[in-house]
Amino acid sequence: MPFSPLRFLLFILAAAFLVVLIQVGLITIAFDKLGLSRESAYLLLLCTVAGSMVNLPLFTLQADISAPPKIPLELLRWSFIKLPAAADRIMIVVNVGGAVVPVAFSFYLVAHNPVSPLQVAAMVAVVAVIARAISRPIPGTGIGMPTLIAPIAAALFATMLDPDQRAPLAYIGGTLGVLIGADLLRLNDIRKLGSPVAVIGGAGTFDGVFITGLLAVLLA
Repeated sequence: MPFSPLRFLLFILAAAFLVVLIQVGLITIAFDKLGLSRESAYLLLLCTVAGSMVNLPLFTLQADISAPPKIPLELLRWSFIKLPAAADRIMIVVNVGGAVVPVAFSFYLVAHNPVSPLQVAAMVAVVAVIARAISRPIPGTGIGMPTLIAPIAAALFATMLDPDQRAPLAYIGGTLGVLIGADLLRLNDIRKLGSPVAVIGGAGTFDGVFITGLLAVLLA
């Protein structure tokens, strides 16, 4: 991937912004509820910010359109992604910071908290159904959904399910639920979006999956 001064500057600004948020206490509160130290919170956020600049190609889908529109300017920045050779194919990629890191942290929480597989499955299923219902395909862009509905639902259901473990359950349910409901269950809709690339987990740090998990914890 060629060096881009603009992207490097954006990375520095995003990292500085995250440090400020931690000092103010907004994100620290969420990670305190999850049992993370300040150092662990910094490490997780650093991985998220750095990972947000990396998209990993997964597979291609057959597009359900006759002629895809022009590639959005945002996607042109990801110069290391090789677009499908055929105009009727859509490349599915996963964003490391927006999907891989939150999912990995969710499994970490499952392993280090007394939550049962049944509780986790129920949380993920409820949020996934809600995310699938409220998400909508946006032609030429991707899958969009209201920001607060999924984390509020995750926080409320986690509190009812197990008040003592509501923070990790809210994060796990919010993260995996949105990933499944708004991304994976919408793969068929992605065929009609008219974009040569579709990103699972969003194309930036605070898109979809990551922000839903944090908001769910803050609300729990």
